[in-house]
Amino acid sequence: MTTKIQELTEKLYLEGLEKGKQESEKIIEEAKKQAKDILQSAEHEAEKIIANAKKESDDLKSKVEADIKLASKQILSVLKQKITDFIVTKVVDSPVQKALEEQDYVKKIIETIITNWTPKKSGPVELSLLLPANKEEEFADFFLKKGRQLLDEGLEVKFDTRLKSGFKIGPKESSYKISFTDEDFINFFKAYLRPKTAQLLFEEK
Repeated sequence: MTTKIQELTEKLYLEGLEKGKQESEKIIEEAKKQAKDILQSAEHEAEKIIANAKKESDDLKSKVEADIKLASKQILSVLKQKITDFIVTKVVDSPVQKALEEQDYVKKIIETIITNWTPKKSGPVELSLLLPANKEEEFADFFLKKGRQLLDEGLEVKFDTRLKSGFKIGPKESSYKISFTDEDFINFFKAYLRPKTAQLLFEEK
């Protein structure tokens, strides 16, 4: 009887041991599978993160390169403009200002304009001439001599402290005046010379 109980006990023990072993192997196998899945998921996530980082890096690189290229073009354009303006200013400003300081030259321009304003002499001149106040003495002498007839025919002469050089002229009763100041001539010549100078300096061969 004792032997049978012992055999039964051993059998139960062995069966329990086998079952425990199987359960243990099953748990280990399941753990391995889960570990493998976790590892694959982690590797996939890492690849995704690396791919996104590379894409962001490439996008940033492209943007930076585009910004640098645009900035370079803008800087080059500004530099070309400054070089052009410098050259044109040197060519235009001083000669024009000097020319309009030559009062005989200015008087000749005024005479020509007045003469050709009403070439057929069909009526009175009826013009208003505005001159710099600091040149009043010189021009007063001029109009007392050569311009006396024009004054008698209706030419009105005024002097203005706001006018520094050149002159302005227009019909007496009109609100408009044609301006012939150094600034007007300078702007005119600069507008003409800028594109020509830029083309001469920077035209691609």
